[in-house]
Amino acid sequence: MPRKPAPANPDGSPVADFEASLDELEALVERMEQGNLSLEESLATYERGIGLFRSCQAALEQAELRVRLLSDVDAPDSARPFPEPGRDGDDA
Repeated sequence: MPRKPAPANPDGSPVADFEASLDELEALVERMEQGNLSLEESLATYERGIGLFRSCQAALEQAELRVRLLSDVDAPDSARPFPEPGRDGDDA
């Protein structure tokens, strides 16, 4: 069975991307738990799941860094959001 990509995210929000990836990962786990996949389908599903897991993990790490930056008690006036992914941040 071919892989089903995560739904397109029209606004490019990292939170929405995370949610879509997590939803797809949960669906893949459910499919694998049913035990009805061939070995090839299981391997492809597992591979896709690992990619989604890594994507979710990176998004969570980015969120943690952002929270740390925004909550820096030693320099509260320096709090600023991280640049959006894919932007080089030179437009400041």
